[in-house]
Amino acid sequence: MVIGIVFFVYLALMVFIGFLFYNKTSNMSDFILGGRKLGTWLTAMSAQASDMSGWLLIGLPGTAYMVYTGTSEAIWTVIGLILGTYLNWLFVAKRLRLYTEKSGNSLTLSDYFENRFRDHSHFLRVSSAIFILIFFLVYTASGFSAGAKLFSTVFDVNYTVGLVIGALIILAYTTLGGFLAVCWTDTIQGLIMFFALMVVPIVALSEIGWTSGLTERLAAITPETLGFFPMDGNDINALLLASALGWGLGYFGQPHILTRFMAIDSPENIQKARIIAMVWVCVTLTAATMIGVIGRAYMPNLADPETIYMNMIDRMFPDIIAGILLTAILAAIMSTASSQLLVTASAVSQDLYATLFKKKKNDISLVWVSRFIVIVVSGIAIFIAMDPNSSVFGLVSNAWSGFGATFGPLILFSLFWRRMTRAGAIAGMLSGGVTVLFWLSQEGGIFDIYEIIPGFLISSLLIVVVSFMTKVPKEITNEFDAVKNMK
Repeated sequence: MVIGIVFFVYLALMVFIGFLFYNKTSNMSDFILGGRKLGTWLTAMSAQASDMSGWLLIGLPGTAYMVYTGTSEAIWTVIGLILGTYLNWLFVAKRLRLYTEKSGNSLTLSDYFENRFRDHSHFLRVSSAIFILIFFLVYTASGFSAGAKLFSTVFDVNYTVGLVIGALIILAYTTLGGFLAVCWTDTIQGLIMFFALMVVPIVALSEIGWTSGLTERLAAITPETLGFFPMDGNDINALLLASALGWGLGYFGQPHILTRFMAIDSPENIQKARIIAMVWVCVTLTAATMIGVIGRAYMPNLADPETIYMNMIDRMFPDIIAGILLTAILAAIMSTASSQLLVTASAVSQDLYATLFKKKKNDISLVWVSRFIVIVVSGIAIFIAMDPNSSVFGLVSNAWSGFGATFGPLILFSLFWRRMTRAGAIAGMLSGGVTVLFWLSQEGGIFDIYEIIPGFLISSLLIVVVSFMTKVPKEITNEFDAVKNMK
């Protein structure tokens, strides 16, 4: 009862924020990028909160719980994510903010690709929007699945009922308030996640013993394998190690993160935002991994490892504190899913609908089309997430690799290589996306490596080769030089 009240208050607050920003959304620039007026803290917190999703409190602890195979995978994945986060903020954030404004005041990534390469055929815009729709359907489904697991575990409700409840709440404030509502809720949710993730492992360790209690309990567990670490004298599994570190490559192509860079009020605030973001991501990723490891010692026989965070809270805390800590999962789920829904709606309305029906980019009717698309995409994502046995980690992994390979090389080369051409951009985007889809359908041998790595490499190679085979217009190189000289 108490936990239910806490959840209700939290969810009501999120919907209230959506209503609050409803009247502040008057055009597509407001709905998609908040008019490029995002402050330093909002940019940093919303970028990182939208990044991590329910995976942070469900998928990652669940993976780390599987001592030692999963633990080692989780550790190397965390290292890859921290490196990827830092490099993305360091190299991409400021240049993307400058370039998207300079190149036709681009509001979406698809908009930017078309303007950057003067693609009058609209092929880059339309095809990139289709890839965004495909991969975000899977990504959003992972968030809805995480929400369903939360409600079914905490309130003992049917998985499908929990799935629908969580989806409807996210749908409400995203549809109403657009980008600003999403960013404000992301910031609140990011702070909740930060403190909740620190509290749980500290309290658990105080109960079982800070060092001896933990090591003794873990020593009693018979590991399935020893993962990446050569604890038994064997060689490190190079393919799995590369796969875990490969998660870091994905950052350069994640639309829901990149749009935060595009929306910050001033490029000069990127450095401050980067510091805030790095503190948040280092603390939360480390704490989430520790929850999995400590949780294995604390509750060694869970049927579903992805529920370890929820079960630890249920055992350790009184209802009112448990309710507050459990809202961290809702925060993680909602912050990412709402951002993904918004980017998907923007891609469909701005880059598909507006292109086909020749609408102006700030036509107010596009805002209503975007709101309708949010509803449609949510319905499809609910359908994808209907399987209660679906793995949150697996769904996120597939979507992450899809975006990383499809857009990562395209973003990096477009921002830093003057010689890149429209044909090179098309070849890189299509090859990256298709490689990931093909890799996912194969099993065994070389196909055990995380699909983002071959996709990223093949995309990069084709961008270079095809660009050298084609001519770059003078107006493109002039604009590139102008952006390069901007401070």
